Amino acid sequence: MKRFNQNSPSCVRRLLLGLFLLLAIAAPIPAFSQSCALCYTQAASSGSKMIQALRSGILILIIPPTLGSVGLILLVHRRTNQIRRDIDSNERGQDW
Repeated sequence: MKRFNQNSPSCVRRLLLGLFLLLAIAAPIPAFSQSCALCYTQAASSGSKMIQALRSGILILIIPPTLGSVGLILLVHRRTNQIRRDIDSNERGQDW
């Protein structure tokens, strides 16, 4: 069984990732907005239906690229780990 050293690079990376995620969740929502002038004027001059339509449109435009990016990152991460395991197993079998 593998023991994790508290000073290992993977432990530090996990800690930094956790802190980054906590910061991203704790940050106020207005900090993420771009304050598009056209969107602001349209939302200010329209009713609640238009505001809800803008919110839905923003979600529709953000969610698919985000899911695609996360999926691609996970795929690359898996493939990288798979190649590393294959290289490690080949190196162990060599008796020079």
